[in-house]
Amino acid sequence: MQSLFNPEAYKEIKNRLNSLTPEAEKQWGKMTVSQMLHHCQKPILIALEKETISKPPFLIRFAMKLMKPMLYNDKPWKKGLPTAKELEVTQPKDFSNEKQQLDLLIEDFHGHSNKDEWRPHPVFGTFTKEQWGKMQYKHLDHHLTQFNV
Repeated sequence: MQSLFNPEAYKEIKNRLNSLTPEAEKQWGKMTVSQMLHHCQKPILIALEKETISKPPFLIRFAMKLMKPMLYNDKPWKKGLPTAKELEVTQPKDFSNEKQQLDLLIEDFHGHSNKDEWRPHPVFGTFTKEQWGKMQYKHLDHHLTQFNV
């Protein structure tokens, strides 16, 4: 699995993001391309401790922790997986602004490649640096693929 901390994977994601246009059509799901760009910012903001989501009830957290390895393993995510309510984007968004913000956040996250201690995720608990990098790459790859880039 690629990691957003890997320079080649980082460049690949940035190039794919830069090739995205407002006219990009989704292959699955409900979000527009602009909403997807906003949605993709949220997990990075959580990793960078700039945003958080509330902890779900214990049983849901327990079930989610069982699914945790799928966040950073080599197996692609299924199309149309459910999203946490706090990460859903339903309001219209400005493509240029959202693309620029995501680009800056990807840079910021990649710049933390030497950071060894990370705050636990509010739902999934602790991740190693490697797992954070793989998870961010996998999420971005999933959504860029959703819009055929």
